Amino acid sequence: MQFSYQNPTLIEFGAGKIEKISTLIAQEKKVLFVYGGGSIKKNGVYEEVQKALKNHTWFEFSGIEANPTKETLDKAIAYGREKNIDYILAVGGGSVIDGCKYIANAFYYEGDGWDLLEGKYTPTKALEIGVVLTLAATGSESNTGAVITKKATKEKRFFHSPFSYPTFSILDPNVLKSLDDRQLANGVIDAFVHTCEQYITTKHGALAQDYYAEGILRGLFELANTYTKRDDLWYANLMWLANQALNGLIGLGVPQDWATHFIGHELSGLYGIDHARTLAIVQPNLLREFIDERGEKLVQMGENVFKMSTKNPNDVIDKIETMYKNLGVNLELSSYTQDTDINEKVTTLLTKHGFTHFGYNGSVNKEMVEKILNKSL
Repeated sequence: MQFSYQNPTLIEFGAGKIEKISTLIAQEKKVLFVYGGGSIKKNGVYEEVQKALKNHTWFEFSGIEANPTKETLDKAIAYGREKNIDYILAVGGGSVIDGCKYIANAFYYEGDGWDLLEGKYTPTKALEIGVVLTLAATGSESNTGAVITKKATKEKRFFHSPFSYPTFSILDPNVLKSLDDRQLANGVIDAFVHTCEQYITTKHGALAQDYYAEGILRGLFELANTYTKRDDLWYANLMWLANQALNGLIGLGVPQDWATHFIGHELSGLYGIDHARTLAIVQPNLLREFIDERGEKLVQMGENVFKMSTKNPNDVIDKIETMYKNLGVNLELSSYTQDTDINEKVTTLLTKHGFTHFGYNGSVNKEMVEKILNKSL
């Protein structure tokens, strides 16, 4: 259990916090206000941000996709350079925030920004980023990661950069009330699987990480069970649990997996399936294929998260799968695409991206991916 940990992002959590933008961004900064499809103009967030920026010089760029594309983000970089901006305000969920991390890290680079994703470019400086979170799921508001799609090749890849930590993130749970059922279910699932990726591996004895992860999983399971009875605290708990699931803390010094994510990214890039739904489709079948090596941790999860007395890890996987189904997710991959070459396309992209042996101990290979996908159809 060895690690270094620092999280420099200031979190402003609670109702009415958006107005703090006025003091959190220096007035001399030229701000690029970046958002997605325009829902923030319907729920009042756009107006609140506009009011908070009234004493700043600012410009706006909209249209960041649910799976943010390099092609759109490159246009934002060109626009930002034209306006000489030196600060980015990301107003949205994980997709907008991830997109802004790409913009910030590629802004001063003269080459192709996709080099960030290929590992060919390591930034030495970047634009500062501030965040107003409007969808709780990814934890991107206080971590270094970003996932970007290249539309031209249908590739979905990720990168990390120390410059990707936002300087501040505003988390107002009231903003979540305007989201539809699908987005909220996706948020619960995304945060749940993020936690699982850092937890369902092997026994390691790091008690704080294990028990903290179990607390997050218990909280998310409770939110899933009260999904139709949402009150103010429900939204606040989702926003904070999703943040804690991927702010770096529970993965410190312990084995991490991410195999579900690597497979899910390819499915999302190829077929445009919601990120959280790819995770829900893949994860139970991946766990079944590796039940021998993950069974002990699954039984621990059953006992400490679901309050089950079973010693059969399959029962725990069934419990996870039932939770996803109760949140309205169709777990059959064939309901999202009729493509008959899924296995070939996914495994080819995984190989291209360097994932030939992955998972926490390198046991996920092409053969196992094909078995997982076949079970997921």
